[in-house]
Amino acid sequence: MTPHDASEPNRADLGKDPARVSGMFDQVAKNYDRTNTVLSMGNDQLWRAATTRAVAPKPGQRILDLAAGTGASSVSLARSGAEVVAADFSPGMIAEGRRRHGGIRNLTFAEADATNLPFENASFDTVTMSFGLRNVNDPRKALAELLRVTKPGGRLVVCEFSHPPSRGFNGLYGFYNNRVLPVVAKSVSSNAEAYEYLNESIRDWPDQRTLAGWIREAGWADVAYRNLSFGIVALHRATKPS
Repeated sequence: MTPHDASEPNRADLGKDPARVSGMFDQVAKNYDRTNTVLSMGNDQLWRAATTRAVAPKPGQRILDLAAGTGASSVSLARSGAEVVAADFSPGMIAEGRRRHGGIRNLTFAEADATNLPFENASFDTVTMSFGLRNVNDPRKALAELLRVTKPGGRLVVCEFSHPPSRGFNGLYGFYNNRVLPVVAKSVSSNAEAYEYLNESIRDWPDQRTLAGWIREAGWADVAYRNLSFGIVALHRATKPS
């Protein structure tokens, strides 16, 4: 593969080549959280709060926050007193996370590939992944890896974009994604082309029931989900069998 010029906008595609996806996130790391808040009209904070409640972190637990980006979701988990590992495969995201949150005692950062996690079997009480599974080139393998590193009886929480079940609302959502989001992204992001990929990856991603089926096939039990923001996002939960 030809090396990508770091000065040019890096745009991933639905082939989800790990090097291109990682490079794309490296380039948007600095303004990533602010851009997400603007593009989601503040809903990203509501989704993060719902995910934290679903994880229900407690002191003494060890939690893996995979695809943690700059660690915004990890900080909210670490406030409980749990030991949190913020893992991401973008070195740029990890570096920005360390710069912002490196002083938090019970929060550590690690570079990690979701399909080949650098952690031992049964090493976490809970594993969680927000808006990252969609960017993995083999999401089923990532779900199996998450199962491997979770203790028996431990829990999985996945927050991911999905498909609104209401046809009318889905039409409005599609209009926003296709017409409004690209214009806003150009004004607030350092790499607007990355958000074109975001749109494509959301359209291509399976619906709630399909993802729930993948989670079951990976070996998880007690699989359930609930919609957030009319189904723009779905919060999936499961347990590793004892």
